[in-house]
Amino acid sequence: MDEMPVEEESHATPEALLVLDGRLELEVGGHPVSVNSGDLYIVPAGTSHAVRPGSHGTLVIVDLGEPAAPAAPAAPAA
Repeated sequence: MDEMPVEEESHATPEALLVLDGRLELEVGGHPVSVNSGDLYIVPAGTSHAVRPGSHGTLVIVDLGEPAAPAAPAAPAA
């Protein structure tokens, strides 16, 4: 993060934001959110969010995607 803002966006799936060091300043659904070093913030699917000025440090972004489909039941033993 280089202290520059990032335009508002949203995603079809949840997004995990892990701040390794520094601080992430967000606008999530129209509300300010601060995420500190060592904290994890989950942006729900479809939620508008933007990085506000002043964010700095190292950020890991993980697209959580859709949950895996449950495994099919095992066939009965013959």
